[in-house]
Amino acid sequence: MRLKLPLLTLCAIISLNWIAYGQSSGTVTAAPSGHVPTYTADGRMKPPLDYREWIYLSSGLDMSYSPRAKSMAHHSMFDNVFVNPEAYLTFKATGHWPNKTVMVLEIRAAESNGSINKAGHFQGEVMGAEVHVRDDARGGWAFYSFDGPGPGKLFPKEAACYSCHRDHGAVDTTFVQFYPTLLPIANQKRTLSPEYVNEGAQPQK
Repeated sequence: MRLKLPLLTLCAIISLNWIAYGQSSGTVTAAPSGHVPTYTADGRMKPPLDYREWIYLSSGLDMSYSPRAKSMAHHSMFDNVFVNPEAYLTFKATGHWPNKTVMVLEIRAAESNGSINKAGHFQGEVMGAEVHVRDDARGGWAFYSFDGPGPGKLFPKEAACYSCHRDHGAVDTTFVQFYPTLLPIANQKRTLSPEYVNEGAQPQK
């Protein structure tokens, strides 16, 4: 059974991205075709290929930044975040996300009854996915929602996810503050956003 979540709950959960080039021995190389954003003729985003083979960043349980999420307390969910390898290498080197960054947020049901499990939760079926992509030729950062194997639908610029990420994202409008392997890099590279620092984050050293 697929659970359809409200737009604000889905849209505000995370941030994802992708990049059109990679770094190899100090040179810029073309990224595999499945690692860059591609679109249908009507502007929808084609599903990322093999994103589970990309760089895994983090998982969250029942994360949401919308007050409406309280009404869904009985629907626990995991979110898993993946980023294309080329963007990850650039972030490690610079502390910023490059053009053609693609982050995939995979949303899965949280299960508790199964096999020998007696407590806690494990991940179940996919409930949906979102992509946060930086494509400068299309105006910069954008969000796409995927429900099934078909192309993703673009969230309108008026959607709350854009202002939420702009006002609270730790780096380049993305929620690096929730990615434990990347936050120290951003702090070291001094790329944390003023908005994030002003919210009470540890100052950059």
